[in-house]
Amino acid sequence: MRTDVNPLTAVRNLGILAHVDAGKTTVTERILYATGTIHRRGEVHDGTTVTDFDPQERDRGITIFAAAVSCGWDGHRINLIDTPGHVDFADEVERSLRVLDGAIAVFDAVAGVEPQSESVWRQADRHGVPRIAFVNKMDRAGADLDTAVASIRERLHPAPLVVQLPVGTEDGFTGVVDLLRLRALVWSDGGATAEVVPVPEDLREEALRRRRLLEEAVAELHPGALEEFVERETLSAGTLAGALRDLTRSGDAVVVLCGSAYRNRGIEPLLDAVVAYLPSPLDVPAVRGTHDGTAQERAADPRAPFAALVFKVNATPTGRLTYLRVYSGTIEKGDTVLDAGTRRTERVGRILRVQADRHARVDHAVAGDIVAVVGLKSARAGSTLCAPGTPLVLEPPGVTEPVVSVAVEARRFTDADRLASALARLAEEDPSLVVRTDPETGQTVLSGMGELHLEVAVEKLRLVQRLEVNVGRPRVSHRETVGRGVSGFVLRHVKQDGGAGQFAHVVLDVEPLQDGFEFRSAVVGGRVPQEYVRAVEAGCRDALAEGPLGGHPVTGLRVTLTDGATHVKDSSETAFRTAGRLGLREALRACAMLLLEPVVEVTVTVPEDAVGGVLGDLAARRGRVSGSAARGGSAVVTATVPLAELFGYATRLRSRTQGRGTFTARPTGYAPAPAATPAR
Repeated sequence: MRTDVNPLTAVRNLGILAHVDAGKTTVTERILYATGTIHRRGEVHDGTTVTDFDPQERDRGITIFAAAVSCGWDGHRINLIDTPGHVDFADEVERSLRVLDGAIAVFDAVAGVEPQSESVWRQADRHGVPRIAFVNKMDRAGADLDTAVASIRERLHPAPLVVQLPVGTEDGFTGVVDLLRLRALVWSDGGATAEVVPVPEDLREEALRRRRLLEEAVAELHPGALEEFVERETLSAGTLAGALRDLTRSGDAVVVLCGSAYRNRGIEPLLDAVVAYLPSPLDVPAVRGTHDGTAQERAADPRAPFAALVFKVNATPTGRLTYLRVYSGTIEKGDTVLDAGTRRTERVGRILRVQADRHARVDHAVAGDIVAVVGLKSARAGSTLCAPGTPLVLEPPGVTEPVVSVAVEARRFTDADRLASALARLAEEDPSLVVRTDPETGQTVLSGMGELHLEVAVEKLRLVQRLEVNVGRPRVSHRETVGRGVSGFVLRHVKQDGGAGQFAHVVLDVEPLQDGFEFRSAVVGGRVPQEYVRAVEAGCRDALAEGPLGGHPVTGLRVTLTDGATHVKDSSETAFRTAGRLGLREALRACAMLLLEPVVEVTVTVPEDAVGGVLGDLAARRGRVSGSAARGGSAVVTATVPLAELFGYATRLRSRTQGRGTFTARPTGYAPAPAATPAR
C-alpha cells in the first residue's frame, strides 16, 4: 500500500547567525553555489555576493539587512535567511528568528564565541530555535576546533557534539573525517565537490577515539541510544544519526561541524546536516495565537485556515514588498486577507519566491513557505495576516527601545515634506528606528540602536531618497530612576465645572526597584474599588513617560496604592487614572531621582604592543576593564563603557593601533550617570 509523504517534511526554514566577520555571508554564498542556485561564487570583499546586494552592504563589507533566498538540496527546499552580525542590527535578527524553524550558528575557528555570537545565541534560545554549529575559517593561522568547541561549551552552555575531525591544520586544512560513517571528505584546491576517501592512517586512531567519545556523550543524553549502547557497547550510524536529530530538535545538544567557507570546504556536509538534523515545519509545535482573548493553535496544514506573520517590509522602486512566513493554510494571487491587528482587509496582488534582490512569481504559497507579496498597503512588521472569516493574532517579534538619537533636517526648506515622508518609510521598514519631534526645539529626532544604525539610515535617505540632510551630533537616550522613595504621598483630584465632576483621592508609596516597574495595591476594606485600582495603575504607567530630571522615561520603581477615597457621584475610572498620573508625577518630584545612561560591554582586539594605550583610552572614556586575554598574538580586552563615550571610538582605535585594532559592543543596560552629565 502506498503512503503519501507530506511535502512539508522536505522544507527547511533556517537562518545563518553569527558575530560580525565570522563568515555568515560567505557560508550563505557557498550554500547557494553548492546547490546550483548560482554558478559563480561571490565574495564579500569584492562586493559580488547575492545576499549583500544593498550598496551600503557592499561598500561597508557587512550584512545590514536580512536577506531571504531559496535553494534545493537532496530533494529538500531550503528557505534561508542571512542575518546581520553587528549589534546595531540585532532587531533585524530578532524579526528573522521569529519566523525560523532552525539555524546555523557560524563561529570563527580562531576567535570561538564572540560577543555578538553569544547575543544571537541567546535570542535563538528565547525563540526555541534549534541550531547546528559550523566552526568556520579552519584554514586560518591559529585555527583550533577543540578550542572553539570549548568556548561554545563554556559560554553558551549547550552540549556540543562534534561529528567531524579536521584533516590538516591551518593552511594545510583539506577536509574532514565524518565520525558517523568513519570516512574522509577531501577537497582539492578549486574543487567544487568532495572526494570520499578512507580515513588517513595517521588520523584513524584519533577518529576512533572521538567516535567513541561521541557515542558516550549521545548515550548520556538520549534514552534510546543509551539502551543500544548498554546492550551492544556501541552505536550504529543510524541510531547515532537519529539520536543527534532528536537532541538537536529538542535543544538538548548542538551538532558541531567544521570547514572553510571561503575555500569551499565543508559546505556539502553542512547541507546534509541541515537536512538530517534541523526540523521541518511539521516538526515544530503548532503556532499559537489569540482571538478575542482566547488562545488558539494552527497546525502547519495547507488545508487549515490561512495565517501568516509579516516579518519584514521593504519599499522597492517597483513596489512595496511584504515578507511573510505562512504558518497555516494557503494563499493565492488575488486573495483578500485580513490584518488581524488593524481589522483591515487587503488584496494580494502578486506572490514572489524571494532570491535576495531577485524574485520569481508563484501562483500560491502554503503552510511552511517564506515568500514576499505585493499589493499590501498597510501591513507592518509584526502584523498577522489571516483569512477574513477566521481571525487570529500571532505574537509579533519584540522591538528593542532605541538608545541613540540624532537631529535630522532637510538642507532645503522645500524638501521638508519629502524628508518627513522618507523618515516615515524608514520607520515602517525598520521598527527599531523611531522618529519623533522634540517638543522643546521643534527638531525632528531619529533614534536607533547605535551610531552605525543611524549612519546607515541617514545614508539611505541620501542614496535612495536623493535627499540632502543635515545631521546633529549623536545623543544617547537617558532614563531616570528612583534613588530614594517617599511614603504616604497624597494626591486629591477634585474638579467641578458644571455637570458631573471628578473626584479621586489616592495615597502612594514609591520605592526603588532593581529594574522595570511594579504596581501593587495594599488598600483594605474596599476603600478603592478594584476597577479604580486598575485605573490608578494605568495612570501611573502614563506618568512613567517623562521623569522630573529631564523628561526621560522612568524605570526601576515600585508604586504601592496604600489608601484612597471615593465620591458617590463624582468618582470614575477617568478621575482615578488622572489621579494616578498626577500623583506619581508629583511623588517623583519629591523622590531623590537618579539619571541613568546606557552602558555597553566592549570587546577590543589589538596587537599586544598597543594594550597600554588602549587601556588608558578606555579609562579616559569612563570604562571599567573586566578582563583581558591573549589570543593568537593579539590581546582581547573586555570593558564596560558608557555608550556616550564611544562616539567616534572606531576612528580613535584605528589611529592608536595603525589600523590593526577592532572592537565590538553590545548593550548591557543602564547605569547611574555622573552628576555633571546633562539631563537633556
